[in-house]
Amino acid sequence: MFCNASNEYFWWQPNQPYPVLSVQNVENISENTLREIVNGCVRNDRQCQERLYRMFYGKMMGVCMRYANDSNQAKDILQDGFIKVFNNLERYSFDGSFEGWVRRIMVNTAIDYFRKKRSSNVLLTQGEDGMEGFEEEVEEDQTNFDSPQETEFTMQDVIDAMQQLTPAYRAVFNLYVMENKTHQEIADELEISIGTSKSNFAKAKLRIRKILLNTK
Repeated sequence: MFCNASNEYFWWQPNQPYPVLSVQNVENISENTLREIVNGCVRNDRQCQERLYRMFYGKMMGVCMRYANDSNQAKDILQDGFIKVFNNLERYSFDGSFEGWVRRIMVNTAIDYFRKKRSSNVLLTQGEDGMEGFEEEVEEDQTNFDSPQETEFTMQDVIDAMQQLTPAYRAVFNLYVMENKTHQEIADELEISIGTSKSNFAKAKLRIRKILLNTK
């Protein structure tokens, strides 16, 4: 359910199933129209809220799916992310990409989600080998999934393979490959060491490559 700081419900009422949405092309929205929609959302105009949600549901669901274990978990992250988007619209200054602003909120929401889980599951610092806090420095693997030698695989193939990774490997892989973060930035955001980030990334890439080769 969406609510603002005053606990006023947005257009999607509580206890309703996730809506089936018709896709709206964000690229065709003019800056003036986007500004009108955002300002309407700030005024709690439900039509504007619904339109904004429809505009970004598909792309942001894709972002959340890359971090989640399954679609239900992705929907939880997505809903939390949209609550943050709506509650922070007043702070958006229309300086830079609005879609990029929304995306950063979704990624940060996913990171927060798994950081909270870590205390009980040790998701981000423990690999499948059970070596918590593994610090071994690994040689940087420069494989580019968009390079010619990888063109036999589509990005969807890579994303499907990512779903089979552990949360620790998937989080680091997403941040490094999809969000273009450095290992220092990943270490800071996930509260792990640079060595752990590099190790999890190298293992994630090896596992993805193995999964892709076994599917062809």
